[in-house]
Amino acid sequence: MTKVKEFLATELKQLERGFVATPASFNDLLAFAKANQGSMDIILMQMAIQYGAKAALENVQESIALIEMTAE
Repeated sequence: MTKVKEFLATELKQLERGFVATPASFNDLLAFAKANQGSMDIILMQMAIQYGAKAALENVQESIALIEMTAE
């Protein structure tokens, strides 16, 4: 399980280092979409992809934590 946790942490860290910023929250993504008014759709699309990946990785981390808590 430790290797899985390390993998998740590494992947989350890489999302922070990309050329396109990963939104911290869904509201941040919405704010960017509203502010750009369709002028940077390719960047908005990349931000949405990265936000989705971040949300998925965080959900897996939470699931692992719950499994470990119930196993104790």
